[in-house]
Amino acid sequence: MDNWRILDFTNFSGWLHYRRGCLAVCPDDGEEQSISLADVATVLIGLKVGLGPAVTQQLAAFDVVLLACDWNGVPKGALSAWTDHGRVGARHLAQFEMTVPRRKSAWGQLVRAKVRGQAATLRAIDHLDWRHLDDMARLVHSGDPENIEARAARYYWGRVFSGFARQPGAGLDNRNSMLDYGYAVLRGWGIRSVMAAGLSPSLGVFHRGRSNTFNLVDDLIEPFRPAVDYVVATTPDEMSINHPTVKHRLVEASSQAFTDDGLSVSAALTDLAQRFGMYVEGKLQRLDVPYWQGPISVRPLEIAA
Repeated sequence: MDNWRILDFTNFSGWLHYRRGCLAVCPDDGEEQSISLADVATVLIGLKVGLGPAVTQQLAAFDVVLLACDWNGVPKGALSAWTDHGRVGARHLAQFEMTVPRRKSAWGQLVRAKVRGQAATLRAIDHLDWRHLDDMARLVHSGDPENIEARAARYYWGRVFSGFARQPGAGLDNRNSMLDYGYAVLRGWGIRSVMAAGLSPSLGVFHRGRSNTFNLVDDLIEPFRPAVDYVVATTPDEMSINHPTVKHRLVEASSQAFTDDGLSVSAALTDLAQRFGMYVEGKLQRLDVPYWQGPISVRPLEIAA
């Protein structure tokens, strides 16, 4: 399904209740509204949201990922349904036993797609240096032994935003805050996609943080980050992460077309997770990874006069 909804309650004050297949939204200072959970993929909640007793159980029943966010709107925890995939045990075991060459091959494909996407973002914002990144993508080998990912990132960020340094969690920096928020929404899609594919989210290909429950998610979302970068790059400097239009646009970044055939970011990520599941079981000998080819359905944001 390509029209899943993402509900953002990070600035909401009130209660969420479950009623007959719907999420009842009860603001402290407004009228109750009802939203069908059958159309929802991810729910983000902030510090002033109260949850009715049945909400978390029903979110899991409807396969909706719940992201609990801090004061800055950045998720700090997630709740997702247990997978009912028919090969979950086999896939977990296959992930654990995957050979180093196959891990390296998958990571090389992910890095190559990510750098190609970064080149497309530079091209979309009319930066002439995009060809250099496109050339760097061609140099990525299995396992990325030349560390092209990091080298490309240094080159890329200095050109997307003048004088910018990417610093995750830098809450006082507006651009970093926008990126953190957009990536967090993307991560929610990744969690949902990985669990639906019957994969273990903690068994990553490259990311191996001992305290990271979602190592594999962080691996698979790498090629999709440039689609969020473009949205942030085309947001006027005068606009803050706290502006509702900006947050809405960052949420919608995951619904934009990702490929020329119109497949959305979320649908392409779901497809990648399913193919990775087949790859770890040996049903695919090569992991083909889609890459961001530039904006198709997203336009630069303008400030109203």
